[in-house]
Amino acid sequence: MQLTKKEIRAPHLSAILVGELGPSSTYVNNKIKACHEVGFASSLYKYPENVSEQVLLDKVKELNENDDIDGFIVQLPLPAHINVEKIIEAIDPAKDADGFHPINLGKMAKNLPALVSATPKGIMEMLKYYQIETAGKHCVVLGRSQIVGLPVSILLGRKSYPGDCTVTLAHSKTKNIAGITQQADILIAAIGSPHFIKEDMVKEGAVIIDVGTNSIPDPGKKSGYRLTGDVDFERVAPKCSAISPVPGGVGLMTIAALLQNTMQAAKERRKF
Repeated sequence: MQLTKKEIRAPHLSAILVGELGPSSTYVNNKIKACHEVGFASSLYKYPENVSEQVLLDKVKELNENDDIDGFIVQLPLPAHINVEKIIEAIDPAKDADGFHPINLGKMAKNLPALVSATPKGIMEMLKYYQIETAGKHCVVLGRSQIVGLPVSILLGRKSYPGDCTVTLAHSKTKNIAGITQQADILIAAIGSPHFIKEDMVKEGAVIIDVGTNSIPDPGKKSGYRLTGDVDFERVAPKCSAISPVPGGVGLMTIAALLQNTMQAAKERRKF
């Protein structure tokens, strides 16, 4: 609102959504809602599941060249016939609100100014807000994706707060995962498998951040599904000193970080 009072156009976040996958639609709708709540402009472009890769590339190019758009995202996952990396690399790094472009990832790794991947950025803000001690702690990151696992492992290993962790990056090919997660002072679960983390995989007093957004059938819901995390929350929570819920945890922080990135992109592009 302060920007509009100064007659500066509000930041504009745009989103591309392919298909009708439940969790993706939910997250995009929540992002659009969040834009309205903070006074950002927003726009949404929907495409059917069978959209061609070229049509998406053309839309990305159009948004890159549209001076009214400050930042935009292409909601993942995309259908199997679309080359995800090709789409991400086509995004202008200066408008890459999700922080997925290789240039932004590279700058982040070198601790240079960048649009940091939204979910890892949100996780760091969560740790800071709740004053979770990180220096010298053993942090186990379960999942090595370039969207969450890899960037958050780099951020937590930095000489900073939150940071200064000893980081172990585990994944689906890691042997004796339970033996590793049992050592974690901080466990970040981002493996994409519902209720994968059980109570016997967690040590007493651990801090757990659940990044999982898994859709499982639920006839009691109007949508026919519900979201659940990678952690068996009800059984694991009693052992933890802190644990994030799903939904209502990392997803909200991701949206907040996305808006921060859009504001950052607007300021850098428009120099206000």
